[in-house]
Amino acid sequence: MDTLVDDLSERLARRIRLERDGRGWSLADLAERSGVSKATISKIERAEVSPTAVVLVRLASAFDLTLAGLLLRAEGRGDRLSRATDQPIWRDPETGYLRRQVFSSPDHPVEIVRVEMPAKQRVSLPASSYAHIRQALWVLTGSLVVTEGETRHELGAGDCLGFGPPAETTFANESNASCVYVVALARS
Repeated sequence: MDTLVDDLSERLARRIRLERDGRGWSLADLAERSGVSKATISKIERAEVSPTAVVLVRLASAFDLTLAGLLLRAEGRGDRLSRATDQPIWRDPETGYLRRQVFSSPDHPVEIVRVEMPAKQRVSLPASSYAHIRQALWVLTGSLVVTEGETRHELGAGDCLGFGPPAETTFANESNASCVYVVALARS
């Protein structure tokens, strides 16, 4: 699994550079649009560092893409059939959060993501990550606290949350056990 994750990091580095170059943006342009420093973007593009989930979401938003859209472009696939063995896996180097892109296709409005959130970890994403999508989160195992702006939702296995208007959102596993959940999202 780590080989898949490392291979995706290399392809992701190339894809971010390609997305930036394709728009004719300098590092400074992308930094201004994403809120990520030029130095960090440069290191990501050279595959010297693996970006965190928060940084990837900011970069994807700057390109007017979802995180899944950016990862899909890095993978270079767009099939309607998503075999388990071919689903891209990415690990957040900061939290250990493991993200499996179960389904995403450029010609289909729905994306499905499976996430494993380690115990005592959290990821906060800016409101801009939700500007062009609608999503629902379904907890498979464990528990998860989702805070949208000022609203806190405590979810257990089997619970499902449909997200409201775009807001800064924190996904927190406050328990001592791993949490597995599925996110289904549709581009709006």
